[in-house]
Amino acid sequence: MVRLRLDLGYDGTDFSGWARQPGLRTVQGSIEEALGRILRLPEAPGLTVAGRTDAGVHARGQVAHVDLDGESLSVLDPRGREAVPGEGATPERLAGLVRRLAGLLDPDVRIFRVSVASGGFDARFSALSRRYAYRVCDAPGGVDPLMRREVVWHARPLDLDAMNAAAVQLLGEHDFAAFCRKREGATTIRELQRLDWVRDEHGILVAAVVADAFCHSMVRALVGALMAAGDGRREVDWPGRVLTAAVRDSGVHVAPAHGLCLEEVTYPEASELAARAAATRRVRSL
Repeated sequence: MVRLRLDLGYDGTDFSGWARQPGLRTVQGSIEEALGRILRLPEAPGLTVAGRTDAGVHARGQVAHVDLDGESLSVLDPRGREAVPGEGATPERLAGLVRRLAGLLDPDVRIFRVSVASGGFDARFSALSRRYAYRVCDAPGGVDPLMRREVVWHARPLDLDAMNAAAVQLLGEHDFAAFCRKREGATTIRELQRLDWVRDEHGILVAAVVADAFCHSMVRALVGALMAAGDGRREVDWPGRVLTAAVRDSGVHVAPAHGLCLEEVTYPEASELAARAAATRRVRSL
């Protein structure tokens, strides 16, 4: 068996999220089906992803892994070339897999690179951090139509300084239960490493959000709370008070999905991958 790392991106607009769901078009389902067809497997292989995204959320720095029988990659050899036993995942075969995936997948999902994963690598549990960006336009006339799939329009002016002042209160390791959808048996303790806003050259407000991991709807809930502070509906210290309460607050509105994009997943050096995965699997407490 060989573990392959896939670096990929997608426009989440027409997907029902990452996770495979019966009868729905999902990123995971599309890629698994394509891999099964290309490699002529009796069953589609299962992907493990760094971060499962919701319906409408985009990614340009997503990472996944898949475990395959190395000999199944022999179908990628050029016609007329005899397969060499034990050859496995050669660079030529992996490059061929990327090309075939590009020809078979729809244009809204792309596999940028396929490589043999280092020993101990797990796309989900070995990750050190995930970096998301959230993009908002507060121009009176609305969003540039060419950016409408990745930028949310907010009808009220937003105060950049107020949002950054509110964001500072949320940094660090906390129980983010107030900003997460609780899942049975899952912890809501996370380490928020970065949360800040800038205006780009187009006047778009862009939030950079980095954590070791995120719980369900956490980024969009944080953004929703900060925008409430930014447009004056709430005080600047309100998001911090919500965090301290550690219970879901009905005043926190989850921001729309299409403004969110997974930009990057970071991993430790190869020698530390297995140890990182083991540490991540432990349930945390404050």
